[in-house]
Amino acid sequence: MGESSDELKAQRASLRRRCHVLHGAVPEAVHRELERVAGWCEEHDIEADAYGDGIGLQAFEARVASMLGYPAARFMPSGTMAQQIAVRLWAGRTGSALVGMHPTCHLELHEQHGYQRLHGLAAVHVGERDRPLLPSDLAAEAERMGSLVVELPTRENGGQLAPWSELVDLCAMARERNIATHLDGARLWEAAAGYDRSLDEVCDLFDSAYVSFYKGIGALPGSMLLGASDFIQEAVVWQRRHGGNLYTQMANWVSADMRLDSQIANMPAYFQRARDLAAALATVDGLTINPAVPHTNMFHVFLPGDANDLLRARDRIAEDHALWLFGGLEQTDVPGIVTFELAVGDAALSMPNDGITAAFRELLR
Repeated sequence: MGESSDELKAQRASLRRRCHVLHGAVPEAVHRELERVAGWCEEHDIEADAYGDGIGLQAFEARVASMLGYPAARFMPSGTMAQQIAVRLWAGRTGSALVGMHPTCHLELHEQHGYQRLHGLAAVHVGERDRPLLPSDLAAEAERMGSLVVELPTRENGGQLAPWSELVDLCAMARERNIATHLDGARLWEAAAGYDRSLDEVCDLFDSAYVSFYKGIGALPGSMLLGASDFIQEAVVWQRRHGGNLYTQMANWVSADMRLDSQIANMPAYFQRARDLAAALATVDGLTINPAVPHTNMFHVFLPGDANDLLRARDRIAEDHALWLFGGLEQTDVPGIVTFELAVGDAALSMPNDGITAAFRELLR
């Protein structure tokens, strides 16, 4: 929401480029990543894949599968494609077209109901919007679902994680009911740090999983679907049916391959910095954090006021202090309260709390 003229957008984009950005990674020129990919390819004598077939790509798929504890994996252009394929396959294997999902599941909110329109599946909403899925939610459902999609963490409520014991019980209950468990692991790397568990320990709870490489890993777009070998073999067929078996995805998977280990190693630091920053922001009168103690490296910030007024105030602070506090603002269900998402990455690691909290106090004045 807020002002959106082309001229204003251009002005704000230019202003943001001159600022230290609080959210996510440190912004950089768009050609830098391609330069790094080219250098990596030269250094490691990378062979381009052709329609998903190539020594380098297969080695990357095998490496991620081993890290997460699955027999097989397939690199795909997008998580939207990977997850629709996953629930389609589970529907065929279980004989049920019903897919259990949280009310804020990405498949439900952000994919134009592709699971329904393309695959003839139907959703069963399990749980409540403002908290993660719990075993009691599944216990209350009488529908015979074929699969259950579990997002870790649930982004739309501030990156919350169910307590580990509750997650274990949820997945165990699903298996007792012959419901396949699928992990929406767009932020698995962050969730594992929040749980202080290894990646394979988290994934051991799920029959299949999807992970993203362009979010916390910061790579070019790309995702991976993981599961049993026959599951992935069937997924390859559906990838072609979706138009996702591109002639080559070399730059995308190389970008992910070269970044993966170092970014996973950074996740605990991002998580601890998020908790430290959230505690500092909570001292700003009028500002609210959800969850109050972050479960991962992300949380939601709630501000009182009109969105356009706050965006103009943000611009003034950016001009005066070269600090970009947030991007867009979303209206909440409460009149006069807006919100934005803050994910802690490299950009916020070295910024002192005093300067950030002073800027938010100035914003709210």
